[in-house]
Amino acid sequence: MPNVETSQSGPLHQDEVRKISKWQMILRDKWLYFLLLPGLAWFIIFRYVPMWGALIAFKNYSPFLGFWASDWVGFTHFERLFQNPDFYRILENTLILAAYELIFVFPAPIILALMLNEIRFSPYKRTIQTLVYMPNFLSWVIVASLTYVFFTTSGGIVNVIVENITGSTIFFLGDPEWFRTMIVGQQIWKNAGFGTIIFLAALSNVSKEQYEAAIVDGAGRFRRMWHVTLPAIRHVIVILLILNMGNFLDQGFQQIYLMTNSLNRSVADVFDVYIYFSGITQGAFSHSTAVGLFKGVVGIVLILTSRYIAKKLNQETLF
Repeated sequence: MPNVETSQSGPLHQDEVRKISKWQMILRDKWLYFLLLPGLAWFIIFRYVPMWGALIAFKNYSPFLGFWASDWVGFTHFERLFQNPDFYRILENTLILAAYELIFVFPAPIILALMLNEIRFSPYKRTIQTLVYMPNFLSWVIVASLTYVFFTTSGGIVNVIVENITGSTIFFLGDPEWFRTMIVGQQIWKNAGFGTIIFLAALSNVSKEQYEAAIVDGAGRFRRMWHVTLPAIRHVIVILLILNMGNFLDQGFQQIYLMTNSLNRSVADVFDVYIYFSGITQGAFSHSTAVGLFKGVVGIVLILTSRYIAKKLNQETLF
């Protein structure tokens, strides 16, 4: 006889059994859900609730009138943004920096993780891991200060070496041609080490039998890395790439602002800095919100597009 659950009022339907089992699972893991509450509250308070404020992009918002009393202006601020003569220059600067980050910064943790994975002497490996993690805990203020100390033309150690070799110095901090290189270099130095944590965790799950089989087949280190290691972490790379596409136009205000000066401003103006100057220093809250909303829409489109491409290529995605 089939095992059918019953209640006092008669046999239970499948939906009721499923509902009871779900509630039983929640009660069983109640303390895990309790640990989830602080993170969930943070997302609700600081991520979802502020979305309501995006409506001021369609208003002529005034702090003195308040949100409800401010006049609706529709897409006026978006038209003003797209008609701004500086818009295309800012968009170009943002896209170029974003492309540099995608080409150079995103693969850096992957390459570093693959190199660390090849180290067999554990004490040496742990020491290297600790050293490359440390820059992540430094603020951008400290990173910018270290960059100034090392690259300034007035006694910077890098320029001292360059001058001894070439007889002249390079104006790294003020030359617009060097600005993007400095930004990308800072991001790799600061974030690449910490980014290896996810990839090293994925690499730890690779079966040793696959490496042994590859060695038996005569594969060298490079062949084992290409045919065994990389395919094992491919799904992690795809998921992180999709997540990064959502922040494609986010260049990080602190770093750009600290490295900007009057000499390199022509290439340093990006959306994050533009939002600060228009929204905070000039009080154009509605206009700066429109710029942020524009960035958010572009991010959503890029996430959905990259997810679509990943699914067409039979790669794992987030949803």
